[in-house]
Amino acid sequence: MMLRPYAILCGAIVAEIIGSVALKYSHGLSRLWPSLAVLIAYGLTFWWLSLALKVLPLGITAALWAGLGIVGSAVLGVLLFNERLGWVEIIGMALILGGSLLLTLASKVTQTA
Repeated sequence: MMLRPYAILCGAIVAEIIGSVALKYSHGLSRLWPSLAVLIAYGLTFWWLSLALKVLPLGITAALWAGLGIVGSAVLGVLLFNERLGWVEIIGMALILGGSLLLTLASKVTQTA
């Protein structure tokens, strides 16, 4: 069942983005509820990432997790914190996404057991 590991990886990516947003809201882990959200979200992130890595290749998994996490966090930074993205940042994120997609689609690395 090939889609299940990717679904688990998607959960890890979403949890990472939630953890990053909660980290921003925690103000250096000085606020209780956002700090607890950070611990829970990153706990889920690494648990789900470890499950996905049982089957998916490390390089592809890391590229998707990091790349989509960066882009998702940047988008939420704009939406929630009024952060600005210039052309350099947008082009950089497009290159990250393109590289992650290229690694995923063109990789000759096979999944394990």
